[in-house]
Amino acid sequence: MKPPGLLRRWPPTTWPTPEISGTVERDTNGLDGWRGLPRAQRPPWPDEAELAVVMRQLGTVPPLVTPAEVDELRDRLAVAAEGRAFLLQGGDPVESFAGNTEARLVANAATLAQMALVLAYGGSMPVVSVARAAGGYAHPAAAPIDHAGLPSWRGDLINDRTPAEAARVPDPQRLILAYANAAGAMNVLRAHFTGDLADLQSVHRWQQGLLDDVDPATPHLNAAQELGRAMAFIRACGVPDAAARPHARPYSSHDALVLEYERPLVRAARGRRYGLSGHLLGLSEQVGRLDGAHVDLVARIANPVTVTLGPDTLPEATVELCERLNPDNVAGRLTLTCRIGPGRVDESLPPIVEKVTAAGHRVLWQCDPMAAPGTPFARILEGVRGYFAVHRALCTHPGGLRVALDGDRPGTPAGGGRGLGRDRALDLAYQVAELLKG
Repeated sequence: MKPPGLLRRWPPTTWPTPEISGTVERDTNGLDGWRGLPRAQRPPWPDEAELAVVMRQLGTVPPLVTPAEVDELRDRLAVAAEGRAFLLQGGDPVESFAGNTEARLVANAATLAQMALVLAYGGSMPVVSVARAAGGYAHPAAAPIDHAGLPSWRGDLINDRTPAEAARVPDPQRLILAYANAAGAMNVLRAHFTGDLADLQSVHRWQQGLLDDVDPATPHLNAAQELGRAMAFIRACGVPDAAARPHARPYSSHDALVLEYERPLVRAARGRRYGLSGHLLGLSEQVGRLDGAHVDLVARIANPVTVTLGPDTLPEATVELCERLNPDNVAGRLTLTCRIGPGRVDESLPPIVEKVTAAGHRVLWQCDPMAAPGTPFARILEGVRGYFAVHRALCTHPGGLRVALDGDRPGTPAGGGRGLGRDRALDLAYQVAELLKG
């Protein structure tokens, strides 16, 4: 006798058709044009044949993110570009394979969630949280040779940090290791963002734990207590957590530095091409050359993109980048990240904002106040205040903040370590929330 229903013929409409992105082979419409263009930061690969084999392997693996998620993030960033939301981007600026642990990933994600809660309450607007995680295993090299006379360490995606000649030889197999590490990191983030990090009350309890037994004169204590009362009100009203925080999703970001890693993960879907190594891809100052390979590849995919602007960036060059990367002027496509120290922000940023605004480009403005690892906290605050002052004077929206986090070290002092610990990160969030109030 057949078990009831076990062998039933299900109609074909019972299960939704999965979204499948197709691998893009050699592209005749210019996707591979970057190969013949000037290219900064290209690793000196010793074996081009092995590199080609690895790239073909990467072209067959499942993507790390989906086109639907990428489109969703771009739509949410469009709201921020229009002045009705705020982008918070944070995490490890340079990830490593050894540091790719669940504890560290969750600590940084929890810190990001706590900062977002403070900003959303203080600024009275939605916050789009994007983790700097699951892909940033490479970093720009200042020179081919380091101070010890060895080939420079370019990040775990390229070579080994061990100070030895053999360890510093670029290894194409590390691209596969980077993909595996990124996939593991995304699994961890997805699991926690659908669990404890999706629970506003849990996020607030973690934050409240940092304020237990503190001195009554602690900065922002009153604001924290106000937030606590608001959370209690939400709980008392029986508002479901899904309704209070409907967009809890682990968006990932990293700089698209190594094109041999990025290109195989470009896939075709929805009539467009997506870089599915991450949701939000970045161009650092070192690779932002208008006629360069990085700009060419990124211009041909549908992901939202960040472009880092330094103190020497020219307004005219910024407008040209806007035209190249966002020719259809789609809100949410392009974020301009101002990495200009407090000593020059008043001088360098206004001409850029004025020129881009006058040209009619719909961009999202973001501040990165941590010009270097270990930037003193007072200088970070000075840079953020200068950034807000410029936008207030020009009547534009200071729509985002990017910070380096070291969330698994709660007591990180000002200027110590690569990023902000939980206490300093929350301090910064409260300060930015006050600035958002105007």
